[in-house]
Parts: sequence; structure tokens; C-alpha cells
Amino acid sequence: MQSLDRGLAVIRCFSSEHPSLTLSEVAERTGLTRAAARRFLLTLQELGYVGSSGRQFSLRPRVLALGYAYLSSFSVAQIAQPHLEDLAEQLHESCSASVLDGDDLVYVARASANRIMTIALTVGTRLPPYPTSMGRVLLAHLPEQELDAHLSRTTLRKLTDRTVVDPQELRAVLARVRSQGWAAVDQELEAGVRSIAVPVRDSSRKVVAAINASAHAARVPMRTLEKEFLPRLQACSRQIDSELATRLSSGARNVL
Repeated sequence: MQSLDRGLAVIRCFSSEHPSLTLSEVAERTGLTRAAARRFLLTLQELGYVGSSGRQFSLRPRVLALGYAYLSSFSVAQIAQPHLEDLAEQLHESCSASVLDGDDLVYVARASANRIMTIALTVGTRLPPYPTSMGRVLLAHLPEQELDAHLSRTTLRKLTDRTVVDPQELRAVLARVRSQGWAAVDQELEAGVRSIAVPVRDSSRKVVAAINASAHAARVPMRTLEKEFLPRLQACSRQIDSELATRLSSGARNVL
């Protein structure tokens, strides 16, 4: 188990900011000794997950198979994708679906109309939940004890001059999101970007994901997000909810 954990740590130490690393850098980023880091890198290289050029190591495309196994088995991502594509075409804006994974918001489906953010958002992108519309939807529907634990582990950082970083203010925002059933964020993750999100529910009405639409602040006022985008997002989420419930029900019947 420890070897598996360390091997995965070596894979996770690579990122879009650090796509290529030396042995020393891998050891430093994972907390492994140089000897252990070298052993894991060579094993991963032999398995086809890591490649090397001179002193530099980098991930190979085979790593994508690890994430694909999850996405291909995760029905929300499969179901949401075509609905997000239709919604993005209607709104002429980018639309996404995300879930919580530990303390991170993870994108599991995305239909990109155009790129408005300096952050490159793709399936698999991880973001802090608190300054995002989808993250707030998901946090708002956590059981109270889970939310308390999450907030106790989270350092609220000011990403823009609008980011809510006061814990009590954030709790008030989340209470409002839970009550109204949607969340809108005005340039809290990145200056110039607004977004609005709604929950996706399974057949038991449990919130299992969130979908959103994002737009440039100079082009789309908050009122437009709420008056025009929100009803279409809600209709989209209802379609995903219904299809998800049908898929799960069908799966249960097949098992029986």
C-alpha cells in the first residue's frame, strides 16, 4: 500500500506548471529520497507512464488511461457532456460539470465556446471550491460536519480583490446558495470572469455534481446571468437529473 501511495505521489508531482522534472525535483516535491524517487521513476518508465530525455522526466500519454477509467465509469460525466454542448451552443458561452474530490473541485465534463480565462480549464482541472460557482453549490449541500471539516482544512486566499475570504461571510453565502438553489460568482476566481451554477441530483435527490456557465464580465452583466442563463442551466440540470435517474434505475434492474 505504501509503495502504491508513493508511486501515485510521483505521478501527481507533475503538473501543467511542472510538466518536466529532474530526479532531484521529483524527490523534493514528493518528500522521497533520491534513491526511492529514482526507483519509482524507473518502474513507472518501464510501465510506460513516465518518459525521460536526458536528466528530465515527464509523464507519457498512457497516464490518461488512469483518468479515463474513472470518467468512462462515471455516468454524470457521460450524461452531462452532450447536454453541456447543447447549452454552450445556446448561450455561446463555456459550460462545465464538476464534482468534489477531497478538498478540490474537479472538472469532469466541459463544453468550451471560447476561452475567456487565463486559467486553462479542461477535464481533470482542479480548483479550490470556495471562490467558484460550482464549488459553492457543492459545498452548500455538504452535511454540516463535512462542511465544518472542509473549512477547517482550507486556507481562504484572496485570488482577486472580490474573493470572499472571511469564514463567516462564506458560510452566509453558502447558506444563501443552499436556500435559493444556485450560486453566482462575480470575478472571485479570476478578474473579468463571472459564472453561475446549479446542482445535479441523483435519483435520491442527493447533490452529486454541479454544472455552470461562465462569461466575460465586460460582455455579460450579473443580471443577464440570473435572468437568462439561470433558467437554461436549471432546465439542463433537470434533463441530466432525469437521465441520470433513468440510467441508475436501469443499471439496478440489470443487476437484479
